[in-house]
Amino acid sequence: METEGILLSSNPHVLELSDLPDFNFQHIKNLTDDTGIIQHAIFNIPNRKEGYCIDDNSRALLLAVLVCKNKQNEAALPLLHVYLSFIHYMQTDNGEFKNFMSYTKAADEERGSEDSFGRTIMALGFLVNEAPSNSLKRAGADIFSKAYRHIDKLTSLRGIANSIVGVCQYIKYNYPDDHKRDLVIELANKMVRMYNDNKKDKWHWFEPILTYDNAILPLALLNAYEITSDETYLSIALESIRFLESKVFHSGILSPIGNQGWYERGNTPAKFDQQGIDAMAMVLFYQQAFRITRNKKYLSRMYQSYNWFLGHNDLSLSLYDPGTGGCADGLHSEGINFNQGAESTLAYWISHMVVLSSIKE
Repeated sequence: METEGILLSSNPHVLELSDLPDFNFQHIKNLTDDTGIIQHAIFNIPNRKEGYCIDDNSRALLLAVLVCKNKQNEAALPLLHVYLSFIHYMQTDNGEFKNFMSYTKAADEERGSEDSFGRTIMALGFLVNEAPSNSLKRAGADIFSKAYRHIDKLTSLRGIANSIVGVCQYIKYNYPDDHKRDLVIELANKMVRMYNDNKKDKWHWFEPILTYDNAILPLALLNAYEITSDETYLSIALESIRFLESKVFHSGILSPIGNQGWYERGNTPAKFDQQGIDAMAMVLFYQQAFRITRNKKYLSRMYQSYNWFLGHNDLSLSLYDPGTGGCADGLHSEGINFNQGAESTLAYWISHMVVLSSIKE
């Protein structure tokens, strides 16, 4: 993979605008057609055989919202309409969402996973709160409202966590909203119970295993704290992130839990394959942690997490490709996965936009 043009800061704890790669949405555009964003790629060629999923179109919607917020509307606004239209099409009559669609536009599921539902709620919440136009806000709110009645039935931990973030974003747009605040409390209390049930000795986590997208869990409680001011949520969010940091930061370098075995309590953590969505979740957590606490150590951790994409990782290899604007699908023991799928590329660009906004603030 081409890495020319990646300028790593000599100190990954501090970043300036000049440290960030140039804006390059070309691969996002290549993966996106009139239907949505195609989920996989063969190197940087869209793999149409694998079709589309609402997971990636929701992440793409979130990215488009962040890019428009950064006044890059020319690049993102047409894509935002595509991703939102895909989500609308995949919503069932009862308000749930299908996840997978083939390239031939067949979507035969009755419903998708709770995780994909939660990611969609999260993206819609950001859209409603920060959309670049009132018409987009109204469209997002309509889809959100039809799905809302299913949120309190969620049992998947990540589905719950992502939904908390989305509902909190919606509340910011329509503040105050006691009904939705009560739902946030109900969901956050579910997470608190899971945390207390699984916390043992030096294991301070919501499950007896660390898997993927881990920082989304404490991020949800930070969002719940922001809306409710319940100190329990803040305390558990910060305690659990300290535990996660003790497992994934080594000598100042982010080393996400690998998906070749994960990390069960009492066992050895898997080092590879490391995934971009884990680095993105860390970036999102630290953005929110800094906003709430104003503690600059969280900015430092955010920059370290972002720099995982650019070569501050266990193999000192850049996953981001400035030539294509795409991101490698993972970090393996023998090197990087050269396929540049939607999930990894979106994880990079969401992280990029979050870091960019933090530098500008």
